[in-house]
Amino acid sequence: MISDQHIISATQNWLNTFIITFNICPFARREQQRNSIRYRVSHADHTETTLETLIEECRFLDANPEIETTLLILPNGFKDFDDYLDMLDIAERLVQAQHYEGIYQLASFHPDYCFEMASELGRDDPANYTNRSPYPMLHVIRESSIERAVATYPDPENIPARNIKLTRELGLEKLQTLLAACHQE
Repeated sequence: MISDQHIISATQNWLNTFIITFNICPFARREQQRNSIRYRVSHADHTETTLETLIEECRFLDANPEIETTLLILPNGFKDFDDYLDMLDIAERLVQAQHYEGIYQLASFHPDYCFEMASELGRDDPANYTNRSPYPMLHVIRESSIERAVATYPDPENIPARNIKLTRELGLEKLQTLLAACHQE
């Protein structure tokens, strides 16, 4: 069994060497420097327990305003991307049902992420790597943080198009190598 520290280290490596280095999320560097990102490993391997942990994280963020965001890492469950998407759909509905809509937003990351509207390259489209991560995870983000960050960022609507262009320029082989290297300690 892989240790929680190894899982967190791989996630931090991904955040630093890909997300921050290539400015995939222009807001991540600030939170990483402020040490306001929480890494929570959940060994749940089914939806119900994962959803309980998700709500625990929302409550944790409620009680800890100095923490901006949680990366809820799911190394044991949801290896199949379609199963992950099913869980994500339920998780988004649960956030709404628990009256967290408008307070927290979920972003999704998975090692096999594939956008629904993928290009003719399908799963091999480098653009999918904007949401590929070492492990399946849910990113719990404060909506107020997003609003503040977007208000001060020039042309935030262009971030997805910029990332698609960048990942396609980097190419599939480089992106595969970067993601695989995250597991190195």
